[in-house]
Amino acid sequence: MERYRIGIVGGGQLARMMQQAAISYGIDVALLAESADGSAAQVVPGTTVADYTSHTDLASFAAGCHAITFDHEHVPTAHLHELEATVAVRPGPDALVFAQDKARMRERLAALGVPCPRFAICRDADEFAAFGEEQGWPVIAKTSRGGYDGKGVFRVGSVAQAAEVFAAKPDRHAGADVVVVAEEFIDFTRELSVIVVRSPSGQAVVYPVSETRQEDGVCVETITPAPGMAEEQAVELQAMGLRIAGELGVVGVLAVELMEAPDGRVVVNELAMRPHNTGHWTIDGARTSQFANHVRAVLDLPLGSPDMLSQHIVMTNVLGGTEEDLTGALQHVFARDRAIAVHLYGKPVTPGRKVGHVTACDDDLERALRRARHAAGYLMGDANA
Repeated sequence: MERYRIGIVGGGQLARMMQQAAISYGIDVALLAESADGSAAQVVPGTTVADYTSHTDLASFAAGCHAITFDHEHVPTAHLHELEATVAVRPGPDALVFAQDKARMRERLAALGVPCPRFAICRDADEFAAFGEEQGWPVIAKTSRGGYDGKGVFRVGSVAQAAEVFAAKPDRHAGADVVVVAEEFIDFTRELSVIVVRSPSGQAVVYPVSETRQEDGVCVETITPAPGMAEEQAVELQAMGLRIAGELGVVGVLAVELMEAPDGRVVVNELAMRPHNTGHWTIDGARTSQFANHVRAVLDLPLGSPDMLSQHIVMTNVLGGTEEDLTGALQHVFARDRAIAVHLYGKPVTPGRKVGHVTACDDDLERALRRARHAAGYLMGDANA
């Protein structure tokens, strides 16, 4: 009997949860990790510790895999084009580049007529300053490559600050030039997320729209479905996510991160082409999780239902705090709430680092919020959460 093998590049918690999904389908996972003690390396036998920026390491790792996919988006695009000659790369580099490069993403979405913030691609501080003077300060500056979780994103209030951004940015990242994307500042009322999964054969599913809460550029909580959203608007945003996935040729998970402005318009903020933190609620709250559907898509298996299993689902991230014995702390968490779902990532506890998440499914939203926040708070060391 043939055994199917997926190669995952990157050893973080996303790869760890992909492996859990693959186990259910009898699929082997090969892992290329940055270190032997990473979140996924702890649970994937025979992990390869290598350099994902090395074409030689990538090619050696991919041999024997039916397909490769990613825990992050930082593999050099040129390497992935070369790998396509010998193995299925999903998502492929022609799609992945729009998650790797914010300038390319903005230009492509604008050409498709997808609502985005007003923007300009700036190669020097003078071009950025001209956009700021025309648009009005403050302006958001984003380095085109290498940023994630708020890194590489700056709120710029003056010409002088613009010069500082350009002085600090790298000239190249992963073999590509780095420019700065200037975007209008939107004092958004809330952030939203749409999770889409698409297979090579073109089948696609979309999950309900989530509201996300961010602090210092890091997602701390999601609420699904997004409270107070009219069904017509939710369907419109889901359709937009499906269209973007199709137009870009995405295979696997596409996360479309959105901002809702005070005037009601909703614009695309970021794209991610991998399982995404804002979709973690699907593990315990959807009929088929984003990870299970990502694995299915990578091997072109029929996709599963994205339907919710409860009326309201709250996922709260566990960020490193004062509690170091996370497993020991479950004694209290589970004694208080036997229905709470907890996922720990096997990471050392360091302040502010994502070390796990909890999910509360409930028919009452306020109760779901209380349950998830208490469990996450206790795991972060707040005994009075």
